[in-house]
Amino acid sequence: DDVSFQNHNLINCFCILLTADIISTVEFNYSGDLLATGDKGGRVVIFQREQENKSRPHSRGEYNVYSTFQSHEPEFDYLKSLEIEEKINKIRWLPQQNAAHFLLSTNDKTIKLWKISERDKRAEGYNLKDEDGRLRDPFRITALRVPILKPMDLMVEASPRRIFANAHTYHINSISVNSDHETYLSADDLRINLWHLEITDRSFNIVDIKPVNMEELTEVITAAEFHPHQCNVLVYSSSKGTVRLCDMRSSALCDRHSKFFEEPEDPSSRSFFSEIISSISDVKFSHSGRYMMTRDYLSVKVWDLNMESRPVETHQVHEYLRSKLCSLYENDCIFDKFECCWGGSDSAIMTGSYNNFFRMFDRNTRRDVTLEASRENSKPRASLKPRKVCTGGKRKKDEISVDSLDFNKKILHTAWHPAENVIAVAATNNLYIFQDKVN
Repeated sequence: DDVSFQNHNLINCFCILLTADIISTVEFNYSGDLLATGDKGGRVVIFQREQENKSRPHSRGEYNVYSTFQSHEPEFDYLKSLEIEEKINKIRWLPQQNAAHFLLSTNDKTIKLWKISERDKRAEGYNLKDEDGRLRDPFRITALRVPILKPMDLMVEASPRRIFANAHTYHINSISVNSDHETYLSADDLRINLWHLEITDRSFNIVDIKPVNMEELTEVITAAEFHPHQCNVLVYSSSKGTVRLCDMRSSALCDRHSKFFEEPEDPSSRSFFSEIISSISDVKFSHSGRYMMTRDYLSVKVWDLNMESRPVETHQVHEYLRSKLCSLYENDCIFDKFECCWGGSDSAIMTGSYNNFFRMFDRNTRRDVTLEASRENSKPRASLKPRKVCTGGKRKKDEISVDSLDFNKKILHTAWHPAENVIAVAATNNLYIFQDKVN
C-alpha cells in the first residue's frame, strides 16, 4: 500500500526550533524564495532559500533565517479595559515590485505594512562629519570630498511603512491582498473592511453582518479572501458552515451576496456537536481561481465556483474523531481552527490534524496520505513514512490507536510553495520544511 505518489514522496529538509513562542501563521511569498512565520510573541521570522549549489545541481537550496523582527507589542485598550495580545494572526506578502520585499502582518486590532530591504554598501568620506559620526568644525574643512560607497557586511532591515489601526471592533481573523495590488481586505467576526495600501486613516466597510440587536446574532465571519485574478470578487465563510461570494461591482456594501455555498446537512447524522463542527475555519481559492476549498472540523471540501448546491469533493481529514467529540468538547479542542492550502498546480491539497499529523489529498488519483511532523521521526533527508490510525479491532504494528493520539500536538498552520513541492508545517513552536525527494 505504497503512497509515495509524486506529490507526496516527501523528505524532511530540516526542523527549525523556534523556542521563542508558538507559531501562529506561516506564509510563502509569491516566488517561494521567502517563508515568513509569525508567533504568539508578536515576532516575525523570515527564512530565505539559499541558491542552488552548482557543484551539486540536484541539491535544492535550504531555508535559513534571513530576518527576525518584532512586529507587534502587547497593548491595552483603556476605554474598554481590554488587553490586546501581540500574537500575529496572519501574514500576507505583497507581490515584489523592486529589490525590497513588503508584507502585511496583523494582530487582533492593528495591521502593519513592513518593508524588508538589504544593505551591503555604506557611504564614506563625508564633508561635515568624521567617520565615527561626529560633526566636524566647519572652519577646519579646507577641501571638498566626494563620498564613496564601500562594501560592508550584509544587513537586512525591516522597517514599518504603514500602520492601519482603529478600524475593527472585534478581532481580525483574515487579511487578503487584492489582485489589483493596491487594495486589501481585513475581516473580523462581524465586518470586512477594504483598505488602500497608501491610505492608513480610513477604510471602507464592505460587509457588515452585525444585527441591530446583538441578541439576534446567529453567525460570525470566520475567514475571508479575495479572488486571485478578479479584483472585484471576494468570499467569506461563516460559523454556520456557509460561504458567501460577493461582487463589489454590484454595490458598495456587499451585504447581499452574489453566490451562496452550503451543503445541506444529513438529518440522520445530526448531533449536539453538528453546529460546532460545521463551522468553517479556513477558505482558500485555488491558484486558477476556478475552485475554492473550505476546512471544517472533520473534513476539507472543494467547491466549483459555478456550483453552489454542494461541493465537488469532500475529503475526510480525521473521521475517526467523530466518536471522540464529547471529550474534544470538554478539552476545547473542538474549537481548534485548522487551515488548509493548495499545491502549486491545484492538483493536491493539504491540511493539519492532531498528534502532529498532516493530511495530503491527491485530487486526480483520489489517494491520500497521513504524514507526521516530529523531531524523533524526522531526520534530515530521511523519507517520511505514511502513518495510519487504528479505529478499532486489532491494531497492526505500524498503526497508532485513536486513544493514544496527543491532542496537545496539533498542526493548525501549513503552507505550500507556489511552484514546487515544498511544504512548511508549523507544529507548536517547531517549523518543519519538507520537499520532494531528489533522486
